[in-house]
Amino acid sequence: MSPRPIMDAGPGLNFLSLNQERLLFDAVGPLRVPERVEEEILRKSRQDRRFSAAESVWRKLPDRLLQILSDDPTNEKLSRAVERISKMPFQQRIHISKNLGEVMVVSHASVAAESGENVIILIDDSDGREMAKFEAKRLERFRSLGKPVGSIHLISTLTVLQKAADRKHIPNRTAMKELYSRLRKLDDGLVPIEQTDLLHLPCWK
Repeated sequence: MSPRPIMDAGPGLNFLSLNQERLLFDAVGPLRVPERVEEEILRKSRQDRRFSAAESVWRKLPDRLLQILSDDPTNEKLSRAVERISKMPFQQRIHISKNLGEVMVVSHASVAAESGENVIILIDDSDGREMAKFEAKRLERFRSLGKPVGSIHLISTLTVLQKAADRKHIPNRTAMKELYSRLRKLDDGLVPIEQTDLLHLPCWK
């Protein structure tokens, strides 16, 4: 069985707030999230009415679909990864909320990849994606030196929609346009659908 993708808060809020969790898991399978990402999803669902449905959906997700990764600071490998990626000690970084979820996602992914896993990260945040790309290149250098490490690959909300296209939850272009419009009301980082290939996928032909 392939390792579960590690998810950042953005895609989780996108799909759970619209009660589209079945689409999410059908497209990418069971997921993992760091504790800090869980906290962020629950906090935003309470603070912002747009995301209010996310917490009730989250609470109902079984372990077979969602695994919570411990952010225990006594985990030396994780602590070193956080320090390397954020350029500050774990105990200091953990108290700075800005981009903390993304730091923890990439740190967990890096630790897993160093142990040989080929890790997929589901993330939309641009800063988080840059952190992940930097770690992916670091692992590529290790592999070129013959070290037995895994890899990091990135997917996004757009990837989830691509995988779900022409299936149960997005059976046609109209359904894709309607869902994407609803997602954009939650996530201003999503570009207009015309700037994506979602309406021109091979499955629609």
